[in-house]
Amino acid sequence: MRNIGIMAHIDAGKTTTTERILFYTGKSHRIGEVDDGEATMDWMEQEQERGITIQSAATTAYWKHGGDLQSIQEYQINIIDTPGHVDFTAEVERSLRVLDGAVAILDAVKGVEPQTETVWRQAERYQVPCIGYINKMDRTGADFFQVLADVKEKFGMETVAVQIPMGKENAFEGVIDLLEMEELRWEGREGETIMRTPLAAERKEEAAQWREKLIDALSAVSDAITEKYLAGELIPQVLIRSELRRAVLERKLLPMLAGASRRNMGVQPLINAVIDYLPAPDEIKSAAGHHQKKEEDVPVPCNPEGIPLGLVFKIQNDREAGSLCYVRMYSGTIKPGSMLFNVGKRKRERANRILRMHSNKSEALDELAAGDIGVIIGMKLAQTGDTIGSEGWPVLLDTMQFPEPVISVSLEPRTISEGDKLKDILAILSREDPTFTAKENDETGQLIISGMGELHLDVLVTKILKDYGLQARAGNPQVTYRESIGKAIERTERFSRVIAGKENAAALTMKLEPLKRGSGNRYSNTVKNKERIPDAIFEAIERGVRGAMDSGILLGYPCIDVGVTILDMEYSELTGTEFACEGCASMGFDEAARNADPFLLEPIMAVDLFSPKEFVGDVISLVTQRGGQVLSMDSKGGTDQVKASAPMEKMFGFMTALRSVSQGRATFSMEFSHFEKKS
Repeated sequence: MRNIGIMAHIDAGKTTTTERILFYTGKSHRIGEVDDGEATMDWMEQEQERGITIQSAATTAYWKHGGDLQSIQEYQINIIDTPGHVDFTAEVERSLRVLDGAVAILDAVKGVEPQTETVWRQAERYQVPCIGYINKMDRTGADFFQVLADVKEKFGMETVAVQIPMGKENAFEGVIDLLEMEELRWEGREGETIMRTPLAAERKEEAAQWREKLIDALSAVSDAITEKYLAGELIPQVLIRSELRRAVLERKLLPMLAGASRRNMGVQPLINAVIDYLPAPDEIKSAAGHHQKKEEDVPVPCNPEGIPLGLVFKIQNDREAGSLCYVRMYSGTIKPGSMLFNVGKRKRERANRILRMHSNKSEALDELAAGDIGVIIGMKLAQTGDTIGSEGWPVLLDTMQFPEPVISVSLEPRTISEGDKLKDILAILSREDPTFTAKENDETGQLIISGMGELHLDVLVTKILKDYGLQARAGNPQVTYRESIGKAIERTERFSRVIAGKENAAALTMKLEPLKRGSGNRYSNTVKNKERIPDAIFEAIERGVRGAMDSGILLGYPCIDVGVTILDMEYSELTGTEFACEGCASMGFDEAARNADPFLLEPIMAVDLFSPKEFVGDVISLVTQRGGQVLSMDSKGGTDQVKASAPMEKMFGFMTALRSVSQGRATFSMEFSHFEKKS
């Protein structure tokens, strides 16, 4: 079994390649094209209209493969096709969290693009072994060897070519397999037949050079190869493949393949490489879990006979079936109808049905075993990142980190009854997407929805209007600010209220201090003689402080990078209620923060621009006009890459302005970088 993700920058050919994999493995009977809106994996109406992937889609294919490492057998490949647009980075994040290996697809013309670097960092964080596939070798400007160098420089990873292309651009005719030292060409209407021929005389020298480089890179990470190399012995195929596999699993080497998926060239060897070099679920390091009762970290080995334990990595709402919970099983086996325990929420749930997904279609499963990925229907409380298992072994798996939403729009329903319906829809959408939030502004009564970018919110608003048939009007995008303080301050707050004849009183001394930017909020309690005060009182104080932080100081935006220390408190058993302590903490924070030089923080975006050389001056001046700072410039062929940072507030409508100064030839992408004091 292999659990793999297909990841890359937008428009590098992820979905196109996945469609070929499904066709050659017999999962689909015709190739669906993204350009025609007929791709199997892009099943959402919006994906077909926009020609991009919005949601990660899962499918399972079967492939018979054998070779030097093993006899021919059938492999199950669970594939997740992820989006390439930066606004949908959460879909990539949660997919990589549960996958064992990934295929990084690169554009042979553009090389490493901004989002490629982002997904690579995500794969690095989860230590996911990868193989590379350089696609679009038939395009004008394609350069396999330039992309190899680009990957090595940008990823800081040693790359090895296991294939090199024969020709490029219009003259691209196939690849040379450096392990078999053969020429591979594709024939048949759909490229289903691979013709293997011996190396032509004029290609032998170049192939020998690149094979030498492959052996050289392997010998740097393998003693077995080094010994044979130094002894001048012939290095057997089996040893090369097994040592290359080991190096990939240890993330020491990145093998690169070449192809042109749109022309049905290069995909079958890529499927073979997935099986040859990417890990099976039981070959990766045991998942890390935290035993809640014993308060210790425990390894979770991949064993179908073990105690059931799985991670919910995605929730998708289905009109008929309700919540589809995508689960990766790490240990044990679950069957339909079995009772599961949500470890984090400490609630029991029932798995009514278990399905294997093929994009938006499904088939029923008799069981879901360790290492596999499937969908459970029937769980009502589960959310992305929840661990499901059994009460006897309450182990929590590491959850996922999602970026903060940075852009907001207001939504206004036409009628009050539609307002209630809208709130239900928003609750469903925020369960599906962890980077989407919806809340009501207390002062204006407006419903504010927040997301990762203009496209993200546009997709969500279209979904609400079209898929759910709701009449609502979306306002213009707004920036989500943050607030913080400029100096440290101490304050003693007293609280006294008589409610229903009973006195509620509390007094707290707290210290507020600014923290380093990006370090988050910190709360601590240094009150002496804590044992004489109930825990519920301290919980109420923390609740009051954190609630006040969330509701802001000046304009109601959440506070960040503030340290709060409770220094002292006056407590009486007769009057010291939880209500009094929570109210006192909240009021104390508000008053102290107002006197601690509060200020507004605005989101700063990291902007990557690609422009033809002749327009780069206009593009840079456009960025600086919007308060941006150019950080670096890099030249690639006839294109200049400009890295800049700019306030998000000034970047609305930037695409239109960029197109007009570059005759529509410059492109850009941006993602949230950090918060900075608003000037």
